[in-house]
Amino acid sequence: MTVTFRKEIAGALGDANLASALGRFYEAYPVSRAKAWQGIDFEAVRTRIAEVKGHAAGRLAELAERFAKEAGARGAKVVLLKSPEEVRRYVVDLAREKGVKRVAKSKSMASEEVHLNEALAEAGIDVRETDLGEWIIQLAGQRPSHMVMPAIHLTKEDVAEIFSKEVGERLSTDIPRLVKVARKELRSAFLEADMGISGANVAVAETGTLVLVTNEGNARLVTSLPRIHVAIVGLEKLVERLADVVPILTALPRSATGQLLTSYVSMITGAAPNTDGTPKELHVVLMDHRRTEMAADPVFKEALQCIRCASCLNVCPVYRHVGGHVFGDVYTGGIGTILTAWTGAMERSKEIQGLCIQCGNCVGVCPGKIDIPELIVEVRRRQVQEKGQPLVQKAIFKVVNNRRLFHSVLRSASLAQKPFEKDGFVRHLPLFLSGLADFRSLPAIAEAPFRDAFRAIEQRVVRAEEPAAPGAEARRMRKAAFYAGCLIDFAYPGMGGDVVKVLNAGGVEVTFPETQTCCGAPARYSGAYEVAAQNAIDNIEALLAEGAEWVVSACPTCTTALRHEFARSLRSTGRTEWLAKAEALAEKVIDFSSLVTKLVDEGSLHIDPKKVPPVTYHDSCHLKRTLHVSEEPRALLRKAGHEVVEMKESDTCCGMGGSYSLKFPEISKPILQKKLANIRDTQASAAVMDCPGCVMQIRGGFDKSKDPVEVQHIARLLARAVADPAGDGSEP
Repeated sequence: MTVTFRKEIAGALGDANLASALGRFYEAYPVSRAKAWQGIDFEAVRTRIAEVKGHAAGRLAELAERFAKEAGARGAKVVLLKSPEEVRRYVVDLAREKGVKRVAKSKSMASEEVHLNEALAEAGIDVRETDLGEWIIQLAGQRPSHMVMPAIHLTKEDVAEIFSKEVGERLSTDIPRLVKVARKELRSAFLEADMGISGANVAVAETGTLVLVTNEGNARLVTSLPRIHVAIVGLEKLVERLADVVPILTALPRSATGQLLTSYVSMITGAAPNTDGTPKELHVVLMDHRRTEMAADPVFKEALQCIRCASCLNVCPVYRHVGGHVFGDVYTGGIGTILTAWTGAMERSKEIQGLCIQCGNCVGVCPGKIDIPELIVEVRRRQVQEKGQPLVQKAIFKVVNNRRLFHSVLRSASLAQKPFEKDGFVRHLPLFLSGLADFRSLPAIAEAPFRDAFRAIEQRVVRAEEPAAPGAEARRMRKAAFYAGCLIDFAYPGMGGDVVKVLNAGGVEVTFPETQTCCGAPARYSGAYEVAAQNAIDNIEALLAEGAEWVVSACPTCTTALRHEFARSLRSTGRTEWLAKAEALAEKVIDFSSLVTKLVDEGSLHIDPKKVPPVTYHDSCHLKRTLHVSEEPRALLRKAGHEVVEMKESDTCCGMGGSYSLKFPEISKPILQKKLANIRDTQASAAVMDCPGCVMQIRGGFDKSKDPVEVQHIARLLARAVADPAGDGSEP
């Protein structure tokens, strides 16, 4: 990562205005979006969009040809151009040929992508953006920071300053006054323009129709008043039929800004006459710029389902803090990372792809059903394939992939930490390591890992004489292989003990396969699929050898890796001979709360409600959004006697993100601080979660701030509420 990029991040994080503007929108957006989607089946709509756009992506050449034929029959001139250079040349040459002196533009990301404004300006042509946000950005000499709201990062004070310089008059921050100034200044742009340039939200092959969605009406003026209209349309905007527009128009305003509908929907089919009766020239530039390559790629074809609503930005905890000038290029946020990689700015993509924290928040709101985090991981994989792993990363994964060496290193580290460890925390580190413990205390590496402690656990499995409920299987000895993961094994062995205690109370014997190793998630999320595939193979061998009914994990990231990602890593690296075993393992894998819920529901496990204080619950990213588990742990806490006080943004990432907090501590810190504030606001005595990584982050944050809030894995609270089959009642 370059020093320049680090400075960009620091500058964004230090911008109080940016934090305020993005913070307000981030909090307001989910509320307005939920209201906008009331009464509409979002899943049905986005499934239809994925079908429509996916179908079109597989037939781009055919649809482009049909669109050209239909639009051409209605008086339009349609050209298919491959590169940004060809697009710029076509528009500039056309302007020169027609004697164009002034151009009025409506909002067009495609024109931003090819840097058209700069090319026209170099040719001596005056270009005026007419979308209010785009005009503000143009006057400021900046690029958009959001795909729908380009000036979201600017305050009214910023805008007043920008407008004051433009009109030569000191303006106040009165918003109606600023809008009036903008309307007056832009009116001449529409009336004096010789050429209008627009994009399009959809292009319909069946009828040759362009569909434009706006809130300000400027697109109608740009496309109707000037004598020449040029529409620059990416091939991904093509759909086959006019009926295919309906789900896109349903989703776009609701997903973009939480509106029921936008103010204007314009459909342009062929060339309309000018106001003086002369025929208007309509030029439609269908732009490829590697879109056909993307469509031919079996993985990245999915990205062409994007409708450019920017909902992925609106829910991204990283974008919330750094904005689009850092997290993006022409296109911003998670989807921007993918589009940037494919539209030529690979060097920029190499930097911004690392900003994705893999929380998956974008997946649930994307109306195109695009798995953006998975595609970003694929970008990383291909970058590793092309350039190789960084030397430090390669050395780390070489150690991690050697189970005996990795465990030896961790055991040695438990001794080396002694001068810095107190009360189970490492609160300060020396020299270049100091930043790692700057905003949170780190857990001390356990003197004895769970794999050692497990041997000393005397399991006394509770077995009832008679089934406690219809269908219960309490008489049969049941067995679960426990996959601990690195944090429980080497930092939180007590969590492992709690898991064993609760499962024993439910009639389940727990085994611990000692040859289990890292789940491979750190390697996979870094693009090192070969390392992740080897981790998968080692764990498949270890866990299937137990012959257990379940393979249970108390870490959602590990559970996700075992259930979903082993097969992906093996398939991507050609290790297909292991796929059947990976799938057999996946069938057995279950997260801790889901297994406990199953045992309770069938009557094998009894949780004794006690008089206990209220708690709040933090939804770990992988548990809620990948494993779709959220109500189960809350129900278990209530059964144990706890009132569950819901915190604000309970399912927003805590900033841990595996190794993310080590790579980007400056971003992890404000994300964590927001989470801590939301927990404090509940006034609950404890914050509970299902993820040891989240425990590490949140418990460390509260310890650093000397806050008395208790932070626990749910296994600890449930262990307190069940009978103690081992009889020791300890909380290691």
